[in-house]
Amino acid sequence: MKFVRWFLGRIILLLNFVFSPRGVKRSQEEQTKVNQLAESHALYQFEACPFCVKVRRSMKRQSVSFDLRDAKTNQQHREELEAGGGRVKVPCLRIEKDGKTEWMYESSDIVTYLEKNFA
Repeated sequence: MKFVRWFLGRIILLLNFVFSPRGVKRSQEEQTKVNQLAESHALYQFEACPFCVKVRRSMKRQSVSFDLRDAKTNQQHREELEAGGGRVKVPCLRIEKDGKTEWMYESSDIVTYLEKNFA
């Protein structure tokens, strides 16, 4: 079973690489604003998780880059996710705004958030 998951994960990553979406073109000034807003976000994820791939593809479409934190292989990131969000479930977007931290878990909710705030 472990081999099957590993193999399917590699297929997902290959297809993601081959059919990678194009990003939004912005002026340098607009992209700088987006980058500044993105600094307060972090995405906890597993590399080959299909829902994480969905979120990363949406990030690429919106030309936004968050700090990607691997909660599968990095024990510190895994502990941060469990302590802050309450459970180890990916993808999870950590949003720091006005001194408060919000943890968003569902991939569809994260994609909607990206389209609303970074489009």
